Amino acid sequence: MPAKSKAQQKAAGAALSAKRGDTKKSELKGPSKSMYESMSEEELDEMASTKRKGKPEHKSKS
Repeated sequence: MPAKSKAQQKAAGAALSAKRGDTKKSELKGPSKSMYESMSEEELDEMASTKRKGKPEHKSKS
């Protein structure tokens, strides 16, 4: 599942870093913390590696 925005991609990258043990889980906040708990390492890797070109900074509310 590819990321829908740059912010979602950054959150996935932070969660992936914690899953791999590069950063502490306690340093995660908000969406990255919930992604860490609910997604597998493979899912996070796929979302974090999405191309950034053409992505909005934040997903629209609609």
